[in-house]
Amino acid sequence: MTADPVQLRTRRIWALTVMFCVAVIVLTADAISKQQALTRLPGHPPVRLLHGLLTLDLTFNAGAAFGVGTSYTAIIALIVCGVIVYIVRTARRLRSLAWTIALGLLLGGAMGNLGDRLFRAPGPLRGQVVDWINLPHFPWTFNLADASITCAAVLVAILALSGVRIDGTSPARAAREARGERLTETP
Repeated sequence: MTADPVQLRTRRIWALTVMFCVAVIVLTADAISKQQALTRLPGHPPVRLLHGLLTLDLTFNAGAAFGVGTSYTAIIALIVCGVIVYIVRTARRLRSLAWTIALGLLLGGAMGNLGDRLFRAPGPLRGQVVDWINLPHFPWTFNLADASITCAAVLVAILALSGVRIDGTSPARAAREARGERLTETP
């Protein structure tokens, strides 16, 4: 069953709009929170909140996740640029709301940390990422961009394991379409 081209274009525009809105929300929240951390946390001991469930402690990370690869900051920044380009190119096929949100979270988080690498000391492609959130029994400090990337990874894993494709179809639906069975349209 072939969908109407106008309907497909409308869905694509809707999906791209949602993805970019999610990315902008993540990027904005990450930038504001990092600025607040940079303004309020330097020179103070770690701030314990919620009876120690959350600790605010300003650190700077030149490496990738968990501080790995601190001497490869420029390479990490270039890889992130490639990831961003891949997300934007892949987004043309989006039809699934869950995939749209996952890619928006990933895009916003990647852009947030890339912004640090581009615009923070010691200089372009060598900047250190601002981290400020720590959880008990979790040895690494992270930021909202990292949390967004992690949530995106979990959602992508769930979608992949569930068989939901980026275009919103499942393998079973694709098989039915290949056999020419008539499908009822779902919103």
